[in-house]
Amino acid sequence: MQEKIKDIHREVEGFIAKSAEEVESFRIKYLSKKGLLSGLFDDFKNIAAADRKEVGVQLNNLKNTLQDKLNNLKEQFENTQDAGKSNHDLTLPVNYIETGSRHPLSLTRAKIIEIFSRIGFTVSEGPEIEDDWHNFSALNFPEEHPARDMQDTFFIEKNPDIALRTHTSSVQIRVMETEKPPIRKLFPGRVYRNETISSRAHCFFHQVEGLYIAKDVSFADLRQVLFYFAKEMFGEDTKIRLRPSYFPFTEPSAEMDISCFLCGAKGCSFCKYSGWVEILGCGMVDPSVLENCHIDSKVYSGYAFGMGIERITNLKYQVKDIRMFSENDVRFLKQFSSVI
Repeated sequence: MQEKIKDIHREVEGFIAKSAEEVESFRIKYLSKKGLLSGLFDDFKNIAAADRKEVGVQLNNLKNTLQDKLNNLKEQFENTQDAGKSNHDLTLPVNYIETGSRHPLSLTRAKIIEIFSRIGFTVSEGPEIEDDWHNFSALNFPEEHPARDMQDTFFIEKNPDIALRTHTSSVQIRVMETEKPPIRKLFPGRVYRNETISSRAHCFFHQVEGLYIAKDVSFADLRQVLFYFAKEMFGEDTKIRLRPSYFPFTEPSAEMDISCFLCGAKGCSFCKYSGWVEILGCGMVDPSVLENCHIDSKVYSGYAFGMGIERITNLKYQVKDIRMFSENDVRFLKQFSSVI
């Protein structure tokens, strides 16, 4: 009997079940009423009295071994089965995960910066709360100058020398005061003006301005850079035109139009049947602005340009109401999830 017990121990030790049926077969073979263990206990009564104690211990050990093996086989097989099961009802409709998106103004801002970065422009930023010097005086806006009426400003009541900046040109002054030419910079940021909020105007909006100061910079350089930008932003077939204008800090100054990309410059309601759409202002930096920043205007010259990010976004994505950019309406914003 002791040899039979040893043989069963060896069989059980290497047994592996591959299915629930094999686990059940193991139980029937060894632990059922007609199994091998039950037969050994029946034969135990025929063992000599002197050997019963030792054999009894071996039988009990075998019983425990068989029961532990059966429990382990059941647990392992149940875990394997559970791993292949799904707790989800596969007949239910698919639960789509909403795709995140970037704000359309952020998309346009990033695109503008990326276009100009290819030709050496780097980004600088400055404070949104500015003093009079950087926001006005250094840019040829002396006190009581009628040009100041061009922009309705949010002044700080307790200190009229401090205001919310009306343009990012203030950052141009800060850069020219601290850096030596050549300077090739972009200035993106939020600006504020005391205007009535409507579909076409807001009390805050976003700008990107550019500045290039070096020796022998000409208006032709400015035109070529803006032509490059227009084609990269709106398409290879885009044409531009420059119309004379006035800005206190540039001379000569111009406003730039692009050919209407909706009608192919033939005339439509979008371009008011002119074939052209205005997108930015530009000009050569006024020599007095250079001198205000301690840059020798007899040695250096430069150009500057500025555009509203909302304006460019309106044109590119056909958004008709500027207020939609700041209302956080998810129905509007999620349209740009596929634009990234």
